[in-house]
Amino acid sequence: CETDGPRSFMPAELQHPHSKYSQWKFKLFRVKSMEKAPLPSETQTEIGASLGNSPPTAPNIEADHGGGLASMMTLFFVVVFFPCRCLCRICGMVLRKVKGPVHDVHGDLDDASKCVLRKMGCKFTSWPDILLKVFKVDVTEDAESIHPLSFCHRCWLAAIRGGGVCSFTRTKVPEWKPHASHCYLCSPKNPVLRAWKKNVIQREQWVKNITHCQNDHLNTKLIAEKLPADFIISFTCLVCDHLLCDPVQSPCGHLFCRSCIIKFTHVLGPHCPSCNLSCAPDDLTPPAKTFLSTLYSLPLLCPCEGCGEHVQLGLFKAHCLNHELEPGTNKHSSHFQSYLLTNKGGRPRQHLLSLTRRAQKHRLKDLKSQVKVFADKEEGGDLKSVCLTLFLLALRSGNEHRQADELEAMMQGRGFGLSPAVCLAIRVNTFLSCSQYHKMYRTVKATSGRQIFQPLHTLRAAEKELLPGFHQFEWQPALKNVSASYNVGIINGLSGWTSSLDDSPADTITRRFRYDVALVAALKDLEEDIMEGLRDTGMEDSACTLGFRVMIKECCDGMGDVSEKHGGGPAVPEKAVRFSFTVMSVSIQAEDEQEEVTIFTEPKPNSELSCKPLCLMFVDESDHETLTAVLGPIVAERNAMKESRLILSMGGMPRSFRFHFRGTGYDEKMVREMEGLEASGSTYVCTLCDSSRAEAAQNMVLHSITRSHDENLERYEIWRSNPFSESADELRDRVKGVSAKPFLETQPTLDALHCDIGNATEFYKIFQDEIGEVFKNPNPSREERRSWRAALDKQLRKKMKLKPVMRMNGNFARRLMTMEATEVVCELVPSEERREVLRELMRLYLQMKPVWRATCPAKECPDQLCRYSFNSQRFADLLSATFKYRYNGKITNYLHKTLAHVPEIIERDGSIGAWASEGNESANKLFRRFRKMNARQSKAFELEDVLKHHWLYTSKYLQKFMEAHKDSAKAFQATIDPEEVQDDEDLTPEITGF
Repeated sequence: CETDGPRSFMPAELQHPHSKYSQWKFKLFRVKSMEKAPLPSETQTEIGASLGNSPPTAPNIEADHGGGLASMMTLFFVVVFFPCRCLCRICGMVLRKVKGPVHDVHGDLDDASKCVLRKMGCKFTSWPDILLKVFKVDVTEDAESIHPLSFCHRCWLAAIRGGGVCSFTRTKVPEWKPHASHCYLCSPKNPVLRAWKKNVIQREQWVKNITHCQNDHLNTKLIAEKLPADFIISFTCLVCDHLLCDPVQSPCGHLFCRSCIIKFTHVLGPHCPSCNLSCAPDDLTPPAKTFLSTLYSLPLLCPCEGCGEHVQLGLFKAHCLNHELEPGTNKHSSHFQSYLLTNKGGRPRQHLLSLTRRAQKHRLKDLKSQVKVFADKEEGGDLKSVCLTLFLLALRSGNEHRQADELEAMMQGRGFGLSPAVCLAIRVNTFLSCSQYHKMYRTVKATSGRQIFQPLHTLRAAEKELLPGFHQFEWQPALKNVSASYNVGIINGLSGWTSSLDDSPADTITRRFRYDVALVAALKDLEEDIMEGLRDTGMEDSACTLGFRVMIKECCDGMGDVSEKHGGGPAVPEKAVRFSFTVMSVSIQAEDEQEEVTIFTEPKPNSELSCKPLCLMFVDESDHETLTAVLGPIVAERNAMKESRLILSMGGMPRSFRFHFRGTGYDEKMVREMEGLEASGSTYVCTLCDSSRAEAAQNMVLHSITRSHDENLERYEIWRSNPFSESADELRDRVKGVSAKPFLETQPTLDALHCDIGNATEFYKIFQDEIGEVFKNPNPSREERRSWRAALDKQLRKKMKLKPVMRMNGNFARRLMTMEATEVVCELVPSEERREVLRELMRLYLQMKPVWRATCPAKECPDQLCRYSFNSQRFADLLSATFKYRYNGKITNYLHKTLAHVPEIIERDGSIGAWASEGNESANKLFRRFRKMNARQSKAFELEDVLKHHWLYTSKYLQKFMEAHKDSAKAFQATIDPEEVQDDEDLTPEITGF
């Protein structure tokens, strides 16, 4: 047992497939050579005496009362090839040194042990389970050539004392390694080996009887010249000791005749005869060509009488055949047969697995025809099943049970590889392109020899079921101006837009899904959740076919400049806009019920994983005409779906769905663009009410929501027609800033994300003003303001690790709007009174913020919700009194909405945070990543690839596989195997080098 100390053991990686030793031993006995009588010098009595009549030494060897060479060979094999048989599997002690019976590692519990452990609460029935619990060692993966098959009575006592689940000893389980020449058990001090040393000379005879190659392979004595012994050994088969014939090389570097090593591994197991490492026939490879040329150049002496020529090994066969063909020579004489190479053809006969596919078919032509005849006659022509079953039986007979299990699983349709959906989830969530995934697939298949990942064509088949356009559906009544076909994939975003003569063609590239087809795919993706919701609410499945109500949140946002930075020349801005939707909830009103029951609610409405892309376009969000052209068809489909109901198969039954759309995921700039309002610098500060900036600053709190989509349309008609013949200013005051036609209905609400950012920007400016004490000096110079900002940025970087930003982002806003940041800023404010005001202002803001940020404020922050009106009034008083220098006659859009409209929106919708645009904003960065990693270069194809990949990324079906993978990885990392140490030094021999 190769080690630094006297003993060591084999790591778990070096194993060969399991087999029961008793069965394996009897296969060994069937070799005809084993039936011969032992040598005259050996008797059974001497063998027994040399072993010391100690049964525990080899507990798994059944007594062979017939005497003979078979018994001697078995005992020799156990001691020489498996010296660990006499050691304990758990503690490594010599078994005969421990008093008490020896127990089988892989066996079942005896009745006495089972009774004792059951009383202690242990329900295990086999020793492997108990050893895993008590000693934290898995014996099910043991290899018989390395690991002992028994454990001692002392370890049995430890298992019993621990109740079969824990250990009260400090036994250190050794790490078993392959047998080696300097093993302690094989040293001259070992009495077992000393008695058997003289039997080692029989190994050569036994192996030759196994290989039967005496009449086929050439003896090393035929070498003509006197060459160094080591040189000759390098060209000698390590199994039969003849000159190499059709040589092959094992993974460990040793050389054998091909036929000899195959016969040897078939009888004695798939391990190398020299070093005992694993060596299956499939692992054998041809040696280097330089070695073969040297081998075939060896000079041999012709054994024919009167010849005496020196002939090279490669030409030796032809030389011997010439002697056979000489006149007067008996052609049937076997004189030269002992010296002819096995190969009868011109070239050395190659192994079947090393041939090309065409050569393999040619060699197996007759066998294939015979198997085909049998399959046609007996199995109904199922040739594949016959061949697979033959292969399975061959693996089982060769004890290749691991490969046999894999093959059987594949035959039963289970397979050991990952399912296509899991592979697709891995590819999508790790952002692998097709070529990158294919490279990984080939690499894993080549290194492991197993198809763990599925090929790309199976992934594409799995994609089709998840992408829009796969599932059938019907609208009742049929949608106006929308095709009734369901198998519609990615289309041009301008399709469906009818341009008039006055319109210029839209100069943009855009790709989208048809809205109704995308909604169907999203609902089918949620099918498991919807059916589970029906079961949880106890509603009868067959009764729930009508009355499903689906709430959809719509988002639209510009992504800014998304052009690739190549470094050559000036950067040309390339702006993009994306339109997306989220299935917020699915509810149902049963036929006999009065109230709706919600059966699905999106748990993470602001996650990019739930924000499904509908349309991608290369266009500037400020380009009103192009944006209208692209979103116009979507609006038409949306309006048509409002007046119809969807009939879709769900849970095996056709069900009816109605859709309700809420356009809430827009920032204020996009709302003004879509609702036809003036831009953000307008006198009319709010998109929810008609208040002007001066009115909002005068009265900060008492306002109500007055604007709506229908009212904006009416006001546009007044603006367009001017029925009262008013001046521009009078007309503008009448329509309250509506100067363009609204083309997409939005829900009047507050966007929580941009509210955070807008208010943080305002606080950032307040901090600067307080550092410079603007309340004393209302007209500071630009240089003074610049110095205050520099001081604020320096302080925030130093204390809060906040880097200065050109444009406020969400993460900066969240860090800035904290009491910690306020305290950092107060260090720069000279006046203690102003510091207290700043702290009070931030404290009030932080009490109000959870109300519009929470997904469900009535549950998450009911106290803050009740105090919101009081806090907002106090906040407004501080702004109008203490910060009058800044808010005299003016106020920002988001501060106005925060103070005036939050309670009314929550009373109407129940939440503000759930309807925010955060999911759409965070999904914008995915556009850049998908574009970089997984898209073709053409703009049109590029948008198609990004849209498809992004849709798959949001699939709930694929996300479940990734969540399961994360959970299993966490569980694996959390499993810590406690380290055990030894005790009972008087019983356990000192073992080093583990």
